[in-house]
Amino acid sequence: MTHHPPTDGPLTGLRVLDLATLFAGPLCATMLGDFGAEVVKVEHPRRPDPSRGHGPSKDGVGLWWKLLGRNKRNITLDLSTPGGRDVLLRLAADADVVIENFRPGTLERWGLGWDALSAANPRLVLARVTGFGQFGPSARRPGFGTLAEAMSGFAAITGEPDGPPTLPPFGLADSIAALASSYAVMAALRGRDLTGGGQVVDMAIIEPILTVLGPHPVWYDQLGYVQERTGNRSTNNAPRNTYRTGDGRWVAVSTSAQSIAERVMHLVGRPELIDAEWFASGAGRAAHADELDEAVGDWIAARTRDEVLSAFEKAEAAIAPVHDIRDVMADEQYAALDSIVELPDPELGSVKMQNVLFRLSGTPGAIRWAGRPHGADTDEILGALGLTGTEIGALREAGAV
Repeated sequence: MTHHPPTDGPLTGLRVLDLATLFAGPLCATMLGDFGAEVVKVEHPRRPDPSRGHGPSKDGVGLWWKLLGRNKRNITLDLSTPGGRDVLLRLAADADVVIENFRPGTLERWGLGWDALSAANPRLVLARVTGFGQFGPSARRPGFGTLAEAMSGFAAITGEPDGPPTLPPFGLADSIAALASSYAVMAALRGRDLTGGGQVVDMAIIEPILTVLGPHPVWYDQLGYVQERTGNRSTNNAPRNTYRTGDGRWVAVSTSAQSIAERVMHLVGRPELIDAEWFASGAGRAAHADELDEAVGDWIAARTRDEVLSAFEKAEAAIAPVHDIRDVMADEQYAALDSIVELPDPELGSVKMQNVLFRLSGTPGAIRWAGRPHGADTDEILGALGLTGTEIGALREAGAV
C-alpha cells in the first residue's frame, strides 16, 4: 500500500517533547505523533539515540529508527549544560507533554525536575517512563524491558514445561509500556481539562506487562495457584497449540469458546469426545490436552496447510497460519487493512513499515515522514524560539546543541 497524504489527526496542536531513549518512552511519543501531535525528539549532540544503531542498517542508515523516529522533528541538546537546560525550558514553556526515561533524580540534577518544568509551564504533563518507577527500593537501578519480562512472571510461564523460562525476542514489555504510557498521557491531558493544571505520569515498565498477564495475582491470592510453563498449550482450554501440517508448515488453533471446540472435534472426526463429561469446560478440556492434541494433530498432519485452513474456515473454527515476516508482508487481511504502508524517504528512497495502530472514521492518524537524520531540525526549531544565528552558533560552540 502506498503512502496517503496526511490528514489532520485528532491530536493536531498538541506539542510533545520526547527526551527518552530505548524504547517505551520514544514509542509512546511516536503513537502520539501518529495522530497529529507535533513531536520534537531531543537527542544528545554527540550521542544519538541508541536505537539508530540497533539492529540492521542500510548504507549506514539505522532502519529501526525509521519506525521509532517517524512523525518527529529532531533537535540536539545537551541537557546537562546551562545552554541546553535553558533551551529545553523555553521549549517546555510552549509544550503540552514532556516524555523522559532517565533514571530517577537525573532531570533534577540538571535543574529540570518537575518543580522547574511546572514553573515554566503549569499546564505541562511530564511522563516519566522508567524500569521500576520513581520510588521504592529498585527505583534507581537501571531498568530494561528484559528485566520486566523476567520480574513480572511472563518468562516463568513462557516456554516448554521441561525447558528454561523464555524471554521474548523483541521489546515486549517496552511496547506494552508504550501503549500504556500513551493512554496515561491522554488521561493526564483530560485531567488538565478538568483541573487546569498539569501533572506527573509515573510509569514503571514492570507494571503494564503484569496487567496483561491477566488473573495470576487473583488465582494465587485466592487459591495459591501458580501456573507452570505449558509450551503452546493453555491451562484455560484445549485443544490450543501449534500443529505441523503434512507439507511441513505450521498452524495455530484456539478453542477458547466451547462451540468452537465442539466444531473442531466434528471436523477432525472425533465427535464422541464432545460427550465426555470433562469436555464441557475449558479447564476440563485443558486437563485432557494430550488426548485432544493427538486427535487434532493427527488430522492436521495428514493434510497440507491450505487444506487444513480451508477445512477449518468452512467449519467456522478458529485457526491461523504461523506467519514469518515474509508471510505477514503478503497476507491478504493485513493488506486489506493497510497494516503495512510504503512511504517515500530521502535516505532510503522508500520504506515499508507498520501503519498507525488503529483506524478512526472521522480524524484518522497518518505517517507524515519516517525517522529523520540526527539533529535535522535543530536550527529551524531554535529559530522558531527566537534565537538568532549568532546565539545558535554560540550554543553549538559551547557543546549545548
